[in-house]
Amino acid sequence: MIIVTGGAGFIGSAIVWRLNQLGKDDILVVDNLSTDEKWKNLVPLKFHDYMEKDEFIGHATNQRLAAKLRSDREPIEAIIHMGACSATTERDATYLIQNNFEYTKQLALVAVNEGARFIYASSAATYGDGSKGFDDDEKSIDQLRPLNMYGYSKQLFDQWALRHGMLDRIVGLKYFNVFGPNEYHKAEMRSVVLKAFEQIKSSGKMQLFKSYKKEYKDGEQVRDFVYVKDAVEMTLFFLENRNAGGLFNIGSGAANTWNKLASGIFGVLGKPLSIDYVEMPETIREKYQYYTCADVSKIRQAGYSKEMTPLEVAVKDYVQNYLVGGKRLGE
Repeated sequence: MIIVTGGAGFIGSAIVWRLNQLGKDDILVVDNLSTDEKWKNLVPLKFHDYMEKDEFIGHATNQRLAAKLRSDREPIEAIIHMGACSATTERDATYLIQNNFEYTKQLALVAVNEGARFIYASSAATYGDGSKGFDDDEKSIDQLRPLNMYGYSKQLFDQWALRHGMLDRIVGLKYFNVFGPNEYHKAEMRSVVLKAFEQIKSSGKMQLFKSYKKEYKDGEQVRDFVYVKDAVEMTLFFLENRNAGGLFNIGSGAANTWNKLASGIFGVLGKPLSIDYVEMPETIREKYQYYTCADVSKIRQAGYSKEMTPLEVAVKDYVQNYLVGGKRLGE
């Protein structure tokens, strides 16, 4: 059995979708459905059972999780831990520690004790402003300086796993700017592709933040945009390749500007380019990343050989096959 935490969320539900395509449905989905509409991501998917996060954490904390799950199912093959608060603007540090650090520790211990594969979501936010580079070598962890509490909560677990000699037996994935189907519920944390699609539909224009660094013109800030389908392929690579351990960047390995991304969206929609550059909120100006680009050489060296989807191809697939019809993966 494969456990996918955050399994109703953006990347988590995409992982379940891909597992279904590979003929796997002995899956336990764990999430906190709450009041948003991420439950809709689950509707087209196949899985053995669903469990609310609080109940699941209770079993893990009391070391009863494996026994409970073993009672009427196959042993735990893997825990793919995507369940976390992913809001980079979250300011409740206590909540982030409990949700992103303590929760992950408990599940890692369960997985290692059971001999199950443990794959968890770290984040490119651990790299901070990028001045220390984007090298996913574990030896550089302590040199990184995240810019927000979300990034630091991810950094804390990476450091904990390294200190406890666990990181070579588990896999932490540093996701860069992931976009694609099943992110409708993410509110302000939705990708610019989805936000722009909605803005262009309603007004014919889209908004991007102005630049506050002279080295970058407006809209020329750079990101590593990675399509969710590629992110899922890279994630599941480690399900089959159990000898690989440590931290790995999950990105396209290409640096693209916001302006290029915008041009692709307008092009797919057949509309003239029209961008309003707006003021960036002061609360995030000092924490804003102007450049990110994943170094993917480590995952390549581990044996991952699939080609990344070019940005323009990924945007076209997302807009035409999902956003235009409001569809989700599996529909």
